[in-house]
Amino acid sequence: MFPLPNNSTDLSGQVALVTGTTSGLGRRFAKVLAKAGADVVVTGRRFDRLEALAAEITADGGSCVPVQVDVTDAGQLVSMLDRAEAAFGTVQILVNNAGIPDAQRATRMSVELIDAVLDTNLRGPYILSAEVARRLIEAKLPGRMVNISSMGAFQYSGEGAALYSITKAGINRMTEALAVEWVKFGINVNGIAPGAFSSEMMDGMLERLGDFPQHFPRKRLGDPAQLDSTLLYLCSPASEFVTGTVIKVDDGQGPR
Repeated sequence: MFPLPNNSTDLSGQVALVTGTTSGLGRRFAKVLAKAGADVVVTGRRFDRLEALAAEITADGGSCVPVQVDVTDAGQLVSMLDRAEAAFGTVQILVNNAGIPDAQRATRMSVELIDAVLDTNLRGPYILSAEVARRLIEAKLPGRMVNISSMGAFQYSGEGAALYSITKAGINRMTEALAVEWVKFGINVNGIAPGAFSSEMMDGMLERLGDFPQHFPRKRLGDPAQLDSTLLYLCSPASEFVTGTVIKVDDGQGPR
């Protein structure tokens, strides 16, 4: 039944939607999925960056449409999926990548910032995942969901990111729970927990905290390209038997 070795990462004919693609890891994820053959919907708040990314993917032979969205607005999430379906058909690959840091001590956070972090990092991904699953179930199609967590879900050194850590732990549990709920429909739900990787968000942390990567065992940040293989594995036929798992990709940067 299966080829030898069973490691296909061909995404031809699949429709993928990635949130938070205007910079950082999400931008890389969209390009990787397009290169693997998927029709990709890139989303985020800064439409000029989305257009530029879509043009870059198209010029490289891929298929891509940009859709502006605020993931904290449930109505916009539904309309985003409507636009994705109008362009390519039912979304079968969802990468919940959008997220924001808190960069504040818990006692100093405004209610507005608390709501923004919770809504962006946890509420939005939950609503979007449920809506994608509902459409897949109605269409009787299998699917892949990849939730971008963080090593901060497992460890917290007290540097002023407590709520971020809490929301990413929530993403891990969401991954496990929704995997159980949707497994009978052929929808695999998994996660990736990156360590410290180069990104705009990381630039802000380096500015606040100094050159902390020098304290890592290999004294380096990750390059987003080092997440390509994990992303493709979880989105592709190769991981057909894997669901409810969060893969740590952190170069041994922190304690276990």
